[in-house]
Amino acid sequence: MTSSKPLVIFMPSGRRARVEPGVSLLEAARGMGVEIESICAGRLTCGKCKVRIEEGVFPKHGLTSSNDHLTPASQAERELLAKMGDADCRLACSAYVQGDVLVFVPEESRAHKQIIRKSATERVIEVKPAVREVYVEVDKARLGEHRGDWGRLQDALAEEWGLTDLRIDLPALRKLQPALRQGDHKLTVVLWQDREVIDLHPGYHEGAYGLAVDVGSTTVAAYLCDLRTGELLATESMMNPQVVYGEDLMSRISYAMMHADGVEKMHKAIIEAMNKLTARVAKTAGVARRNIYEAVIVGNTTMMHLFLGLDPRELGGAPFALANRDGMDIKARDLGLRFHAGANVHILPAEAGHVGADNVGVLLAETPHLHDEISLIVDVGTNAEIVLGNRERLFSASSPTGPAFEGAQITHGMRAAAGAIERVRIDPVTKTPRFKVIGEERWSDEWPDDPDEGAEFQPKQLAAGICGSGVIEAVAEMFLAGIIRPDGRFEPDLKSERVVWDGVRPAYVLATANQTATREPILVTQEDVRNIQLAKAALYAGAKLLMNRAGVNEVERIVLAGAFGSYIDPKHAMILGLIPDCELDRVYAVGNAAGDGARIALLNRDKRIEAQRIVERIRYIETAVDPEFQEEFVAAIHIPHASDSFPHLAHILPDPPKPSRSRNGKNRKRRKNRQIANHGG
Repeated sequence: MTSSKPLVIFMPSGRRARVEPGVSLLEAARGMGVEIESICAGRLTCGKCKVRIEEGVFPKHGLTSSNDHLTPASQAERELLAKMGDADCRLACSAYVQGDVLVFVPEESRAHKQIIRKSATERVIEVKPAVREVYVEVDKARLGEHRGDWGRLQDALAEEWGLTDLRIDLPALRKLQPALRQGDHKLTVVLWQDREVIDLHPGYHEGAYGLAVDVGSTTVAAYLCDLRTGELLATESMMNPQVVYGEDLMSRISYAMMHADGVEKMHKAIIEAMNKLTARVAKTAGVARRNIYEAVIVGNTTMMHLFLGLDPRELGGAPFALANRDGMDIKARDLGLRFHAGANVHILPAEAGHVGADNVGVLLAETPHLHDEISLIVDVGTNAEIVLGNRERLFSASSPTGPAFEGAQITHGMRAAAGAIERVRIDPVTKTPRFKVIGEERWSDEWPDDPDEGAEFQPKQLAAGICGSGVIEAVAEMFLAGIIRPDGRFEPDLKSERVVWDGVRPAYVLATANQTATREPILVTQEDVRNIQLAKAALYAGAKLLMNRAGVNEVERIVLAGAFGSYIDPKHAMILGLIPDCELDRVYAVGNAAGDGARIALLNRDKRIEAQRIVERIRYIETAVDPEFQEEFVAAIHIPHASDSFPHLAHILPDPPKPSRSRNGKNRKRRKNRQIANHGG
């Protein structure tokens, strides 16, 4: 039976609920634990609760969203939004729900900003950029001498710097004569690849900067660098605004296929995000955007298609054809990017249909092609990219893990923001959990039991949900504690007040109502466990498929890359069966290696040639059409795995469970009486 209550979904958190008609979006958000800024208490003076309503049909979310599903904006609301230059938005305090809506909460409106784990790693990089500045003195024009000023500049560059066969960008040519007059024929020339003059400064000038950007499905991270010294000046990150059109790649491809303006919308969204990031990172470093002369961009193939305004639909089905596999150089102005007018944007090459420039960036950073040991490199995200090999051979694959690791498709899932449970431990005897949330230093077992106890003892941040690293540890700990069996099902004969039953559906109470911001318990349900199993099985099956193709039974090193991969606990990842067996001290995280690879290619132009050589020698395995992948996937659903052994975890893993007793009437009655509602405190 369909509910008459409107469905409201807030993005990018993914929180959803049916609400009473007439409730404001601000009230609905707070009821779901989505915290939106509001200073004026709904008096229409602060404008902090600005949101955007997504229009159209969203099959993935099961709703049709429209501005018409809210009460019309009042005159006061329209005037305030117009004053802020956001006439296409709504104020959550003044918009009342009448029908289904998909609501995007801009970053500036979020009370608790997402924790972005995409910081750059310290790396030794030989600085050899594609952009450099040179100082020259140009001959003055003389009567009867018919060289143009560009010809005189060419001669000066050839004589003083040995540079020949140069071309000049039109905006630079327009600046040439005014710069010569102002600088008394002394110029600083900005060159790209020693082939093109892209800018001119009168007299001596110092300051050429570049931007390395990792366009992830969930997060976009930008790194501003000094192109002369290689110094990292500033880092800024933000949510990818395309998340409202789909949390994973296939959802966005589907959106592009189902909406005539879908590609244009998603292209515009990422370009606007890039410009915001550029402004922010330049302000942080105290650098003028006009002095940003180059950017290197990495991302998966779908993200790169949408960044370039290319229709990604061919990536949605076999043979998964790319529009272009090779590296590209494009003028920033042609993409609508607000850098210098002549700035160049370099796109690293892709490997295949679903392994893109971001994975090539990882390879530049981690260099498995230069070492003898067999390395497994996993970039964990909504689409896991996997590389196996050494200097002799390299294999790569993509596994569709889905958004569960980002907290989506989890009952109380959320992204890594303040209040998200990120660490979990469960006592194997009492089955009692202890956890840590982002924004609170103490573990939950150090919190006071009495919510009325003095303010100085209360946690700074109560639990609001559970993020990816938290749910991985929760499921692994539930397995170690005997709460769930290797097949993922809850142990039917377990007697614990922490395991509750809603009819035949079991759940584990991770946080009680007293420990949460919403005063509702946070549960890990049977469905949550299943979604994590499916996600981890896809990743593990991809890794095993590459090992089979390479003819190896074990790997010598496992590298967890990516923002999420950098925060996974290796032990829990192996207990869950997310990665193959390996010595734990040989499993380590490297942070955002894709972003580091982009930075390497930004600061050293030779690495772009190396990137092209890597993609020409790597062998890509298409998991989507490989029958062996399905076999490995089915076996990998068990925890840790149905067929492989994990000798390095032998001292940790529990003994195989005994056969379960039949479900007699007494057990059914006991479960029926265990209602989730009775375990709120």
